[in-house]
Amino acid sequence: MSADSNTNEDFVSWLADKPEIEVMHVGVCDLNGIMRGKRIPIEQARRIADGGIRMPLSIVGVDVWGEDIVGNPLVFVGGDSDGICTPTGRGALPINWTSRPSAMIPLWLFQETGEPFYGDPRQSLALIGRRYAELGLTPVVATELEFYLVDPNADSAVPPISPYTGKRLDSDAILSLDELEDFGEFFRDVYAECQAQNVPADTAVAENGIGQFEINMLHTADLLKAADDAVLFKRIVKGVARKHKLVATFMAKPYGTRSGNGFHVHFSVNDASGNNVFNDGTDTGSPVMHHAVAGLLSGMAESTLLFAPHFNSYRRLRPDTHAPSAISWGYENRTTAVRIPGGNPAARRIEHRVSGADANPYLVLAGILGAALVGIQDELKPPKPFAGRAYSERLPKLPADWASAVNAFEDGEMIPRIFEPTLQSMFVACKRQEIAGFASQVTDLEFSAYLEIV
Repeated sequence: MSADSNTNEDFVSWLADKPEIEVMHVGVCDLNGIMRGKRIPIEQARRIADGGIRMPLSIVGVDVWGEDIVGNPLVFVGGDSDGICTPTGRGALPINWTSRPSAMIPLWLFQETGEPFYGDPRQSLALIGRRYAELGLTPVVATELEFYLVDPNADSAVPPISPYTGKRLDSDAILSLDELEDFGEFFRDVYAECQAQNVPADTAVAENGIGQFEINMLHTADLLKAADDAVLFKRIVKGVARKHKLVATFMAKPYGTRSGNGFHVHFSVNDASGNNVFNDGTDTGSPVMHHAVAGLLSGMAESTLLFAPHFNSYRRLRPDTHAPSAISWGYENRTTAVRIPGGNPAARRIEHRVSGADANPYLVLAGILGAALVGIQDELKPPKPFAGRAYSERLPKLPADWASAVNAFEDGEMIPRIFEPTLQSMFVACKRQEIAGFASQVTDLEFSAYLEIV
């Protein structure tokens, strides 16, 4: 069975041919990019194909600890009503890193009426795709995800022990082939799982940090699949790491003084004839590309919460850390937030470099492509491209902290043009509750610094 089958009957017949499958999970992706759902008996797979299953609409809006949002009207005013969870069309995905043979069916949420529930991040991205389609346009997207492998026995981030040398990694090894070979069995299993789930994993590289790696996804004109692939890839990497007695983390900044984990997004836009509208045959790109860049920059401050949704995220967005801190763009400039790669004009594209790997891929792509579309529709003009070190004090800055980003997302003028009010209000409430959760904790550093000194 194709892992991208778009008929609900296919996974039923697939399961019939896989008697070894003992465990079936079904789940939807919440605002934080976490899959939440149920374990169901194998024989109930037919029920999903016939009409989906019921789960509370509020399930996609819980905080990062899985707690209901205090005051959430979906829970306390609306009676915590159910929605209908139906298959995304991805099929039943085999999972081979668990102790027993298992599979997962990804779902998304609809209202009882059959209308999409726009608190579901996947539905919000689908809405952006429909807006492009109404204009005869199709985004073409590729993603790059970075992660660290760390020691599973430590209470904080500690580099892993090499399976080959038996020694703990102790230095940055950017583009090291030896480090890729040391963890060769891990990568072999990652690629095997990606193939089984039709996740188009491409190049793997050792990145800037100790035990840090990046795997790129091949580009696709299927916007939902691009986000699905990123969500599934993160689950695959974490699951395979556990199988190899490692921990894989997509935290934005697991080490305070080392490179963070980025989630870079490359995209272009095709017209109805399949032509790249960012390409005008020049090295500078078309006016349409410039409009898209202007939209990204115009909406970047109010969109930052999508790209940096957690407390830890803001440790990454600092000057001279291989991550942007200024709202800027440039050609072949990796210090800017928006980079235009060089190469053949036919492949002209935009690279968006703000997001951390901890972000929700559906919301990241919706935020990026939604802002670009606003720029295209309004024919916005970008400032001059920036050359040199883009951490300049002369440039406007991204929100410097989590609370500021939440306020900007809530008050932004462009956000309501990208997202339905349901998602905007749910995301704000979720993040405010998480901020309160962190604020209520006294850290070990605070305790040691202030206990007897002040």
